[in-house]
Amino acid sequence: MPQKKIEFRQQLGVGDIVTFYFDFLKQNFKRYLNIFISYNGIFILAFLGISYLLITGFIGMANEDTMSEMESGLYVGFGSIAFVIIFVIVAALNYSLSAAYVSNYVLNETIEVDKTKVWKQVKDNFGNIILFVLLLIAIYIGFLVVSVILAIIPIIGSIAQSVLNFAVSGWFGVSFMVMLHQKQSISSSFSEGWNLIFKNFWKTVGVNFILSLLNYLLLILILSIPGILIGFYSFHAVDSGVDMSNSIIAKIIWIIALWLLLIVFTLFNSLTQFVNSILYFSLHEQTYNDFTRAKIEQIGEDIE
Repeated sequence: MPQKKIEFRQQLGVGDIVTFYFDFLKQNFKRYLNIFISYNGIFILAFLGISYLLITGFIGMANEDTMSEMESGLYVGFGSIAFVIIFVIVAALNYSLSAAYVSNYVLNETIEVDKTKVWKQVKDNFGNIILFVLLLIAIYIGFLVVSVILAIIPIIGSIAQSVLNFAVSGWFGVSFMVMLHQKQSISSSFSEGWNLIFKNFWKTVGVNFILSLLNYLLLILILSIPGILIGFYSFHAVDSGVDMSNSIIAKIIWIIALWLLLIVFTLFNSLTQFVNSILYFSLHEQTYNDFTRAKIEQIGEDIE
């Protein structure tokens, strides 16, 4: 039996968006995972190199017999710098891929999404995506300053900081969809994104809070299985008197563990844009009723 396409272009409550998100994820995760692997291959290999540098450096710091302090510091330093650079690039790429995926899903008549069309949409908006990310970083730095100030205020400051965090996350995600789906300029995208979330502020905060919490709980659940296995191995190795800092097997296990952690975290981080993409279509329809009016006009034409 063919799966039914989920329609996001309607007025949805917080509970509806949460339900639609998990229905969409269940229906499309395998397809999106295929796209994720296809366009992240080189970065997945880069994460393996970064994991090697970091683990080697940290082991060297723990045991100076394996390498000098300066050498281990260089490993950690280069690994950290490479991680920051690669993480920003990968985050921007997957933010774009997940947004373009939802955009194509909504426009298609069926649930099938062509990954070449997803990539074309990203490629056609490449310049705007770079500018958007640079502006996003600048705004986020300002947000961090405000967060530090709010953190000084007991209880109320922490609550306000959390609310602001989820609101800003929603603003960025919705604005990005305006740019990608509606092909708006950067300034118009941020302006329209602000207009949409300001009118639906608590819905935006609620959706981002609930789904961020559920996504990270799911992430922890998935990582707990290899985490338990690695913890069991480490405990057994230490109990047996194995020198972990000089064990090749231990080093390989820790490198693979960090590598998998980076890949899984990157994948789950991109799911955040699924949330705000669905939110965008709901808020846009709630504000403008474009899809509803088009359906009514189509019914009128059919009657005539």
